[in-house]
Amino acid sequence: MKVKFNKQVILLFFVLSLFPACSSQDYDNLTRVDVQKVEQEGDYEDTVILTDEEIMDKLRGIFKQIKWEPGKEVSMERKEDALVTLFYTLDENEPERLYEYRVWFNDNNDAEIFSNHEKEGFGSLDREHSIKLQSILMN
Repeated sequence: MKVKFNKQVILLFFVLSLFPACSSQDYDNLTRVDVQKVEQEGDYEDTVILTDEEIMDKLRGIFKQIKWEPGKEVSMERKEDALVTLFYTLDENEPERLYEYRVWFNDNNDAEIFSNHEKEGFGSLDREHSIKLQSILMN
């Protein structure tokens, strides 16, 4: 039996294979997270470095749930609760990629996040995942 592939099918396959590479982040390559909580005076506390694989797995799952709105302009009334730096290792022969996230935890238990990654921008996280993120970052 001979299978025929026309040019459109091959082109479609090629284009679809590029989508994972074009996603905003590949959280599976997350290897380290640095957290700086904000004190009441507005200063940053000392950096806490998270590298435990169990915590990384939890954070990967949580960050995949963020609903990003690239280009959205938002002004916050107060300083963030935490400054978080995510470290991605895409290739062992290249330096890590770092992206900064400013995280606000709100009274209604949701979270708002600003990313310095141009494909992400402003993001929000539902209550369930926000509570999990807060327990990891703020403890």
